Amino acid sequence: AACSHDPFDVSTEGVSVPLKHTNLDSLIGRSDSAQVLAVLMEQRVRTPDIIDYQLGYCFRVGGVMDSMMLHNLQVYRNNSYIRRLEKRIADKFPKLIDRTQKIGGAFVQLKAHLPKAKFPREIVYMNSSFQSSAFCTENEIGIGLERYLGAKTDVIAELPTQDFFPWIKEKMDPQYLERDAVAAWIMTHLVEEKDGANNIEAMIRWGKIIYLTEAAFPDMPKHWIMRYKESEYKWAIENERAFWDYLVDQKLLFQTNERTQANLLNDGPFTTGLPEKGPDRLGQFLGWRIMQSYMEQYDITLQELMAKPYTELLQEYEIVD
Repeated sequence: AACSHDPFDVSTEGVSVPLKHTNLDSLIGRSDSAQVLAVLMEQRVRTPDIIDYQLGYCFRVGGVMDSMMLHNLQVYRNNSYIRRLEKRIADKFPKLIDRTQKIGGAFVQLKAHLPKAKFPREIVYMNSSFQSSAFCTENEIGIGLERYLGAKTDVIAELPTQDFFPWIKEKMDPQYLERDAVAAWIMTHLVEEKDGANNIEAMIRWGKIIYLTEAAFPDMPKHWIMRYKESEYKWAIENERAFWDYLVDQKLLFQTNERTQANLLNDGPFTTGLPEKGPDRLGQFLGWRIMQSYMEQYDITLQELMAKPYTELLQEYEIVD
């Protein structure tokens, strides 16, 4: 029995995750036109995937070696909206070292549980032109700072509503920056995704991702771990059994329909097919609750939990009314 066992109680003594950070916007902004290419090429040696992603995909100005890249970059950065956007980013995030230390501390917690797991070497803060909140390469995490400016910031409020619905803007909350960075790394490198997974298998995979995120931030409120408001988390808890009954009654647990899976797991204003007063991603929430249920019954390590097949975890799921 695991009644008195705290699965997140672990010693971090002697555990370290060396983590550098680069503010790519600041690096480019501080360089004159003659230096920019050298700065970008030097950074590309360290983080090639991130530089190529930002220049080629986010800014659409071409690669570092493209003869027109510098001209295109200058045109992009001279745009009046982009100038204001970069100013808001600089004003909002003057001390990124604090953010990096919080992310590093979360990874130390996680490494204490998973000593053999892979962890990042560098955080690259950037303007992703609203393409990404947090994304991972082999060794780095790229964080699009513009997506953490807050919904009320003028440059966010001005975004066209046909592309950026109000619920999307509301999610651009700076309090979740560290949480998203860690969750993105866990999702990319620590919890494997299986092709053709059925709905409950995909939910439980997400449950493992969120449970590890909780282990990385053991002192944070549970609604924050889920990226919910307190009222949304309360609604999810109170309606957990109703949601489970819905999945069973509609025979959705073992379906492999991609649209249904997206409705249950993806960001949105609410979970499609369910009451609009409820939160989004209820499939992720249920997967997390399945993890919690198992760990309340068994005294095992997080490493052992991650190795458990979804069928075994599902079998031990109990809803506490």
